Amino acid sequence: MRFLGIGDTCDLNALYVRLVEDGHEVRVSISEPLCHGVLAGIVTRVEEWREHLGWVREAGPDGVILFENVAHERGALQDELRRDGYNVVGGSAYGDQLEKDRAYAQSVLAGIGLKIAGVWEFDQEASALAFLAERPGRYVLKFSGDGFGAADNYVGRMRDGRDVAAMVSARMRQRGAKPTRFILMEHLDGVEMGVGAYFDGTRFLPPACLDWEHKHFFPGDLGELTGEMGTVVTYARTRRFFDLTLGRMQPLLRENGYLGYINLNTIVNEAGIWPLEFTCRFGYPGFAILDSLQKTSWGELFRTMTSGSGGTFETRPGFAVGVVMTTRPFPYIRTYVAEPIGLPVLFEGELSTEDRANVHYGEVGLDEAGQLVTAGYHGWTLVVTGTGLTIREAQARAYALADRTVIPNVRYRRDIGDKLVARQWADVERLGLFDPI
Repeated sequence: MRFLGIGDTCDLNALYVRLVEDGHEVRVSISEPLCHGVLAGIVTRVEEWREHLGWVREAGPDGVILFENVAHERGALQDELRRDGYNVVGGSAYGDQLEKDRAYAQSVLAGIGLKIAGVWEFDQEASALAFLAERPGRYVLKFSGDGFGAADNYVGRMRDGRDVAAMVSARMRQRGAKPTRFILMEHLDGVEMGVGAYFDGTRFLPPACLDWEHKHFFPGDLGELTGEMGTVVTYARTRRFFDLTLGRMQPLLRENGYLGYINLNTIVNEAGIWPLEFTCRFGYPGFAILDSLQKTSWGELFRTMTSGSGGTFETRPGFAVGVVMTTRPFPYIRTYVAEPIGLPVLFEGELSTEDRANVHYGEVGLDEAGQLVTAGYHGWTLVVTGTGLTIREAQARAYALADRTVIPNVRYRRDIGDKLVARQWADVERLGLFDPI
């Protein structure tokens, strides 16, 4: 098959490597100049992706365009390419709106019968501060639109809301005169977990996955919100939770031309399931961690999705634990913090076939001597995974591989999965949200 990847920073790096290893032809367009070294010497990079549409079309049903992100109105572009007859996997204009317009997404979720937390939308600092003065409490601050990352969000800790008010003021000063829309969401206690699945334009492809992300830079939920430092995922016992949540989106996704992976993040507690936000694309590093549980190859999975014929795909039992291994300037980017790239990426001992299947390249490439080195501008260097029938077994294997990965000044969390084992899994089990054993 032929795959043309389109994105800003080569977020689907590990997926491209797998496709190449499986014998497919892959070309990748990376718009951010600072990321042109990502996968250098490993995957073919092209300057202008439109010049390669003919190459994709020549492959007929075996030609696929992969879109990585929702920025810059790429959803509408995907819809246009589909109308022109291309197989496009990624999202849609509707998916862009679900992910970027947070208030709109909450209205959609309420419309399909899900409980939603209190959400208030603002575009002015003064009105938000007046609201917080009138209704003090714990809130989560989230921004809508392009140009915002996980680190821009803030989860309030003070019950009078003073910390959220201070963050609103700080963020708005940083934005200056730029138009800014944001929401304040009622803070909810409980277990945070996500549900995701592949959608083929008509229906979801079972099974769905469940995930438990670890978003803060440091253990104990300290430090910056990074997007993700590591995750526990499973395809086992997921149908009940999927049917109660993401599965209800099927008619809307079909009606609005969605095709790709989609994830819904939630909080679960004694009062029910509370949806928080959508990810309407392949989430990084989530897709890489799922890779270790998917027996069906990426090529076959994409062929199933683009054919629109329905069906399922094969998965492995148990769990995968993924650990994100980072280097500076993470959790910032090189446009904010000057930081050299080119650090060597090495492994102690020979990697077995199983080891290699659990190493997922991030921002790395080959230097002129053929040495694997750090690249890009985030510092998402790579992800290691471990699988097992229990979370502890998967965790032990992931950290055994992490300990054999040698990168100067590498940083990663050592507690991925600990809280889930200690109490959260039992809490979700007690709430009856897993399929019966």
